[in-house]
Amino acid sequence: MADHPPLSAADAADMAHERRHKRPPPSAPRSPRRAIRPLLLLVALVNLAWSLYQLPVSRVVESRLCREHYAVHDPSALRPDGSVPEELCKGDEVQQRLGRIQGVMEATWVAGDFLMTIPLVSLADYYGHHYVLCLNLVPRVFLLVWTFAVGYFDQVLPVNAILAAPMFSFLGGDCVFNSIVYSLVSELTDDHVLRATFFGYVNAVSSIFSLQLGPALASATMSTLLWLPFWIGIAILVLAIPVISALPPPTATTTTSTTTSSPSSDEEEEEDNPLMGDSNSNGTTTPPKKTLQSTTRHHVRTLLALLKNPTRNFLLLLAVFFLASLASSDTKLLTLYISKRYGWKFASVGYLLSVKALFNFFLLWVVIPRFLRLRRRRCRRPALVGIGNDDDDGQQNVVHAWLCLVFSVLGALAIALAPTVWLLVPALLVYALGIALPMFTYSLLKAPGMGLLGGRGHGGGEGRPGTQLFSVVMLVRTVGTLVGAVVMPGLWVTGLGIGGWALGMPFGVSAVCYAVAGVVVRRIEV
Repeated sequence: MADHPPLSAADAADMAHERRHKRPPPSAPRSPRRAIRPLLLLVALVNLAWSLYQLPVSRVVESRLCREHYAVHDPSALRPDGSVPEELCKGDEVQQRLGRIQGVMEATWVAGDFLMTIPLVSLADYYGHHYVLCLNLVPRVFLLVWTFAVGYFDQVLPVNAILAAPMFSFLGGDCVFNSIVYSLVSELTDDHVLRATFFGYVNAVSSIFSLQLGPALASATMSTLLWLPFWIGIAILVLAIPVISALPPPTATTTTSTTTSSPSSDEEEEEDNPLMGDSNSNGTTTPPKKTLQSTTRHHVRTLLALLKNPTRNFLLLLAVFFLASLASSDTKLLTLYISKRYGWKFASVGYLLSVKALFNFFLLWVVIPRFLRLRRRRCRRPALVGIGNDDDDGQQNVVHAWLCLVFSVLGALAIALAPTVWLLVPALLVYALGIALPMFTYSLLKAPGMGLLGGRGHGGGEGRPGTQLFSVVMLVRTVGTLVGAVVMPGLWVTGLGIGGWALGMPFGVSAVCYAVAGVVVRRIEV
C-alpha cells in the first residue's frame, strides 16, 4: 500500500471544518397534502387567538369609556360596583371615542408590521422561518396581556394606555406571518389547481377560526368572565410553538435562472459578484458565505427589481391587492356597526358573525375546490384538448376574481343599507361569496402570463423562490390595510355624527373600492 503524504495543518483544519458542517442527507419529502397540515394548524391557532382578542377588546375599552362618561354626565347610571349596563354605552360620544381608539390601535399595529416586513423576512431566510414565526407570537401575546391589564387595573392605568398594546408589532404582525405562510404554501406543489386549493384551505381555516369559532368562543367565554378570552388566547399561542417546529422545511434552492443577455452595467455585475463565491487555485468555486447582511441586501435588490421594471399585469394585480385590502378593512367595524345600529350586545354579535364565517368555510373548503377539480377534468377531455393550458387557467382565474369582486360590491352595499338585522343576515352571506378572491389572485402570481418567475431576481438566489414576490404582495396589501385603518374609522366616526343611513358609510366606500378593483382585474391579460 502506497504511503500518503502527511496532511498540512491547513488541510487538516479544512477537513475538520467539513466534517463539523457536513449536512445530513435530505429526508424524503412529504406529500403536499401531508406537508400542509401543520401549516393549516398554525394558521388556525394564530387566527383563533387573534379573534379571541378582537371582540372582548371592544367591550373592555367601551366599558372604560362608558364609566368615564357617566361619572361626569350621569353618576346615577353607575352600579354599586362602578360598572354601567352595556345597553347604556351605545351613545354617540362613547362610540366615537371607541372608534378613534380602535383606529389608532389598528394603524399602529399595521405600521410597525409594514416597516419590519423586509428585515424579518430576511431574518427568516437566514435563521429559518421557525425562528421568525416564534418571534411573531410575542406581540400577539403582549396584545392579550396588556389589554387585560388595562381593563382589570382600571384604577392604575388610564384608558388611553390601551394604545400601547400594538407597540411590539415591529416583531412581526399579519404581513410578516402571511408572507412566510403563503410562500411555504406556494412551494408545496407546482400543480396550479392544487396550489389554488391550498390557498383556499388557508383562507377557509383563517375564516372558520377568526370569524366563526373565535367570535363564538369569545362570546360564550366573555359572557361568563370578560377576562377569560384573553387567557385562552395566550394558552393557544403557547400551543402554537410546537406546531411551528413541525412545519415543513423550506425548499432547498440554488440560483439556477440564467439569461442570455449580459449585465446592463458594470455596477450590476459588481453587485452580483459577492454572491458568486470565490475561485480556488484548482479552478473550483466555493459557495458564497451567506450572511444576514447579504440576505437582506438580496431581498432589497429583488424587491427593487420587481418594482423597477414591473410588467403591466403585475402592476394591475398589485392595484387589485391594494384596493381589496383597503375595502376589506370595513370588516373590522362590523362588530361596532351591528352593536350600534341594531342595539346588540357584543357577546351576541359574535354569534351572528359566526354564521357568515361558517358559510365562508363551506365555500372555501368544499364548493370552490370541487369546482376547480371538475373544471380541470373537463379541460382534459380529448374533445377539449388545447384549452387546459396555463394561460387559459390564468384567464379563468381573472374571471373568477372578477366574480368575487362583484359579490363583494353587492354584499357591502346591502350591509350599508340593511335597515334590520334580518336583512343584514342575507347581506352578510352575499358579502361572504367574495371570500374566495385571494385564491385566484394569489394563483395569478405564478401564471406564465404575469412574467414574474422567469427573470433574474424574481424568486431565485438567496431565500426561497417566491418569498420576495409574496413579500411585495403582502407589503402592498399592508399599505391598503394601513390606509383602511385610517379611512374606515374616520368614516365611522363621521357617520355616527350624522346618524341614520350614514352609519353604513364605511361599507358604501368599500363597495366603491371593490367596484374599481373589479374594473382593474378585468384588464389583466394572461
